Amino acid sequence: MGKKQKPEELEVGSGLVLVDKPAGLTSHDVVGRIRKLAGTRKVGHAGTLDPMATGVLVVGINRATRLLTHIVGVDKTYTATVRLGQSTSTDDAEGEVLQTRFANAVTPEAIAAEIGKLTGAIQQVPATVSAIKVDGQRAHARARAGEEVALKSRDVTVHDFEVFEIRRIDGGKLVDVDIEVRVSSGTYVRALARDLGEALEVGGHLTALRRTAVGSYSIDQTLTLDQLDEDFGYIGLAEAAEHLFPARQLTAEETENLGYGRRITASGTGEDPQLTAAFDPDGELVALLIDVPAKKGASASPDAAHAADSDSIDYQAKPELVFAISTGPGSADSASVDSGSETAGTGAQPAGTGVTQPPGASE
Repeated sequence: MGKKQKPEELEVGSGLVLVDKPAGLTSHDVVGRIRKLAGTRKVGHAGTLDPMATGVLVVGINRATRLLTHIVGVDKTYTATVRLGQSTSTDDAEGEVLQTRFANAVTPEAIAAEIGKLTGAIQQVPATVSAIKVDGQRAHARARAGEEVALKSRDVTVHDFEVFEIRRIDGGKLVDVDIEVRVSSGTYVRALARDLGEALEVGGHLTALRRTAVGSYSIDQTLTLDQLDEDFGYIGLAEAAEHLFPARQLTAEETENLGYGRRITASGTGEDPQLTAAFDPDGELVALLIDVPAKKGASASPDAAHAADSDSIDYQAKPELVFAISTGPGSADSASVDSGSETAGTGAQPAGTGVTQPPGASE
């Protein structure tokens, strides 16, 4: 799990906590528990899990909350159980059963055929009971108030959709299908269950959901809340960034320039720009960089400024987030270099609940 400290030693620490969320707690409940254990209010999470769901919840503390926005968009992996033969108001077991249709005639071949149609790049209508806003109000609030909610479909990708086991229950009237899916951010696993059931003309909903991976972070790296209470473990900021992004080692001069918010020479060719974690000679995380077309007049190091004067298309590395800020005249501050304040977009503010990912999206 990486660096471990006692809570009273963590007040100035920054890093990622990988939590195995239990059923029955909201993601915000988990954030509240981590605030108490870590001794800081600056805590956020990288993608909501519904109360019914369990598994990997990535939680950031202090400066690591800035990384969460870049974790939200990664692929996620889940194991789940789909019950065929019943439709519910929430597309999962927490909702009211709206309709029951016998699933006796559903065959493994038919299930496999419809799963094939739900794999790859698809259009998906999100679950009605979700945090997506409709005319400024959450869809789940409108639905629970009795309104008819019609959400627009959107592009998602189901990279893998595997069946582990098919079980017939209640004398064969219902069918439980154990699955594993790897999906893009924004995919509703509940909606996959609903759509599979509707395609088979029997209805469907989720009865169990466990997130087993968020990007490269897997369930076997997590700690339960009870374990964290006994021995608070987290991944340090520099180690977390090195795990998430390609790494670039800086010179002392480059470190100083980035601390002032200046662009430096490009990390790559600029043809396939991606965030890069930049580390100073001592191994501390300085900034997240992105290669952009060189711009005349932009604050830049002398070498990077020279790229802007070139007649050919050239690139500079622009600091997207700066973690080590230089002091003195002309120094950068988080408002001028950051995409926001330290807590922006992460739910790390005192009343926050997580990043902007809607609850249940890619549950």
